[in-house]
Amino acid sequence: MPPALADQRSRTRELLTRRLAAEFTGVSPATVARCVADVQACLTHLGLDATPELVERMAREHLVGMVKSRPPSGRGDTPSGLRRPRLVDG
Repeated sequence: MPPALADQRSRTRELLTRRLAAEFTGVSPATVARCVADVQACLTHLGLDATPELVERMAREHLVGMVKSRPPSGRGDTPSGLRRPRLVDG
């Protein structure tokens, strides 16, 4: 990837991360940044054009799912408040 294109993708990722982090204050900025980067990488891997609009829309959907999957008490056994599935023997 040419340096100019990589720099543009990085700036886009930072802009989208700031915008979504401001919207999803209950999610850590690091988690938002990872979500945006993952969506961008997935779109590219699938051969799709990772436009800022598409990355933002898909990252927002992922973040909404994360927020809605938290228990109402806000308690969980992981730092993000998400519960890990238990393995049951037998």
